[in-house]
Amino acid sequence: MKIHYFSGEAWEEAFVRAKLTNEDITFHTEPLSALPELTDPEAEVLCTFIETPIGEAEMSRFPALKLIATRSTGFDHIDLAAAKARGIAVANVPFYGENTVAEFTFALLLALSRRIIDADERVRSGTFSPAGLRGFDLAGKTLGVIGCGHIGAHVIRMANGFQMKVLGFEVHQDPARAAELHFTYATLSDLLAESDIISIHVPYNPHTHHLINKENIGTIKKGSYLINTARGAVVETDALVEALKSGRLAGAALDVLEEEGELSEEAVLLTAPHPNAEAIKIALENHYLINHPRVIVTPHTAFNTTEAVERILDTTIENIRNYATGAPSNIVTTTI
Repeated sequence: MKIHYFSGEAWEEAFVRAKLTNEDITFHTEPLSALPELTDPEAEVLCTFIETPIGEAEMSRFPALKLIATRSTGFDHIDLAAAKARGIAVANVPFYGENTVAEFTFALLLALSRRIIDADERVRSGTFSPAGLRGFDLAGKTLGVIGCGHIGAHVIRMANGFQMKVLGFEVHQDPARAAELHFTYATLSDLLAESDIISIHVPYNPHTHHLINKENIGTIKKGSYLINTARGAVVETDALVEALKSGRLAGAALDVLEEEGELSEEAVLLTAPHPNAEAIKIALENHYLINHPRVIVTPHTAFNTTEAVERILDTTIENIRNYATGAPSNIVTTTI
C-alpha cells in the first residue's frame, strides 16, 4: 500500500519502516495542514495526527484513499461523514498508557508519603539529615479511586500490592470487576470521607467538571491527600486551595491544572508545545499550589514514557497491516 505519514519525529521513520517493510511510505515531518499543495492519486493510507483536520477537501486530494490511521485516541479531527461517503475507513489508537499513568500515580503517591522531593532538595542544599522528613506507610491505608476504568484498574492492582484497602467510585458499577480486583464500591461522599488518599482517573466532561468542589471538599477526611493525573478541571482550584490552607488536605500531587483548559488528550503534547503553555506560565507565577510545601506539581507528563509512545506507533502499524490483510482493527464506527 502507498502510505503518507505525517507529523513524525525523526526516529519514527526507521521504527515504522522496520515494521512495514513491504509498504511504499513517504514520511513528512510536517502535518498535513502544512502541505496544502500535496496530492497523490495513488495514496491509499494517510497516517496522521490530531493537529490536522481532515475533511472533504483533504480527502479529495487523495482519490485512491482507503484508510486514515490516526495516531491518537481521539478522532474528532476527522470528518467521519465524509470518510463514510467515500468508503474510507478510519482507525485510531484506543489505549496506550493505562499502566503508564497508573505507575506515575504511584510515583507521586510515594513522593508524597515518603517526602522524597523534600529529602532530595535537602541533600542537594548540603544537609544530610532525616530530621523532619518522617513519612507514612501505605500498607493499611485506604485509597479512594475515582474512576475505575482502564487506568483506575491498574492503580487498584498496584494498591493491592501495597496492602492498601481500596474504595472505588464510578457511575456504572461492575460487581464482577470489584470482586476480581479486590475493591469495594462506595458513593462519592463516602469515598471522600473514608479515604486517606484520593486518586482521580475520570475523563473530563460536563458531568465531571468540578467533581471535587467547594460543596464537597469539606467532607474529605481531614489530613488526607489528593492526586490528580486526569484533567485539571475535574477539581475546582479554589476549593483545593482552601482545603490545603485549612489543613483539610495534608497535601496534593497534580500532573494537571485547571488552567490547562479542555485539552483533548495527552498525545497532542508529543509533537508540539502545550496549547495553553503561555496561559499556564502566567498562572503559575502567582499560583498558591506551586509554593505550597506539601504540593507536587508536574507538567502533564504522566503518560510520557518511551514504551507508551511506542505502543501508539505499534497499534497504528497494526491497524495499517490488518487493514491491508483484510482484517481491519480499531475501526471507528459511525451511525452517520
